[in-house]
Amino acid sequence: MKNFDIIIIGAGIVGLATALKTLEKNPSLRIAILEKENKIAAHQTGHNSGVIHSGIYYKPGSMKAVNCIQGYKMLLDFCNKENVKYELCGKIIVALNEAELQSLDNIFKRGNENGLKGIRYISKEEMKDIEPHVSGVKGIFVPQTGIIDYKAVAKKYADKISQAGGEIITGEEVLCIKKDASTLKIITAGNEYSTKLLVNCAGLFSDKITNMTGLKNSFRIIPFRGEYYQLKKEKEYLVKNLIYPVPDPAFPFLGVHFTRMVGGGIEAGPNAVLSFKKEGYKKSDFSFSDTMRTLTWPGFQKIAFKYWRTGFGEILRSFSKKAFTAALQHLIPELKEDDLIPGGAGVRAQASDKHGGLIDDFLIIEDKNVINVCNAPSPAATSSLSIGDKISDMVLKKVS
Repeated sequence: MKNFDIIIIGAGIVGLATALKTLEKNPSLRIAILEKENKIAAHQTGHNSGVIHSGIYYKPGSMKAVNCIQGYKMLLDFCNKENVKYELCGKIIVALNEAELQSLDNIFKRGNENGLKGIRYISKEEMKDIEPHVSGVKGIFVPQTGIIDYKAVAKKYADKISQAGGEIITGEEVLCIKKDASTLKIITAGNEYSTKLLVNCAGLFSDKITNMTGLKNSFRIIPFRGEYYQLKKEKEYLVKNLIYPVPDPAFPFLGVHFTRMVGGGIEAGPNAVLSFKKEGYKKSDFSFSDTMRTLTWPGFQKIAFKYWRTGFGEILRSFSKKAFTAALQHLIPELKEDDLIPGGAGVRAQASDKHGGLIDDFLIIEDKNVINVCNAPSPAATSSLSIGDKISDMVLKKVS
């Protein structure tokens, strides 16, 4: 039996940030992170598009808005101090037609309410100055948006955790959690751990771990795979930095877009298609148990019934390069199908409630000696130090 004051499940960027901020405030605590993979940042952190989000989209006062704005500043300060490469290149959000102008205005209003300085409307002609190949009637320029490698950020978090005396134990999948009055016993395939406090940062499996802690929850993680193409090298001139459409307000996804990567190259995507395996990065990946947990969830059934047309379109883009290209051509009409080569993919952990809602904010549920981070999709990477800071305050109240 290995004993710790605090055990965190999941060595993604939120779990790492939580350990780091907690150790900064109380270095005497014995903290361990249990990670089922053999490396850190193996899933959502290691498969995202590497964007530093400004916070322009999120409802003022929401956890996403507050933590993104605060986390943005904390992330840049950390990267400057620790020499982690990033670039604030800015992005444009493009209204393709007159029908999207009201939604564009709503985004601009939210940006101002969230305190973003320097965002501005840009005309069709000004958009061409910034992105010569883009098509649209009006846009917003967001100077705060940047690009970064979150795997590099996560590695730096991990280094500092180890230097502060924390332990990151990989290859330890949690199989069972047992609770008594004052402690929790975490059982893996090869070891048993005891802790006063458990923090669940398990991402795609946060619902499963929440159930293991004995808490009744009214959500389930629905995995959505996001697939990318990349522009061929000779076609990278089509995109200077980042080009986004006006997102559909009914969904917590931003639509297919173009992203210049900090290490070079241009990504195009992602779509958002239901994954039949929680860590299914290929179309052929399948898990019977994961699929049944999704299909039998009343909330997903209601989502599928209400938005089947949208879902069908996402599936079509997944299997048809022509359809995927057509979606991208709304932003850059001269793009050709042959200009795209297959890229990577990621799987987003998106919580759904029983009533058919895709939960559009961070969701943290706590009990006496458990803190469950149940929903932490984008912009969680940008927000990670702020989320970790808030969770660490919750932790210290419970263990002090």
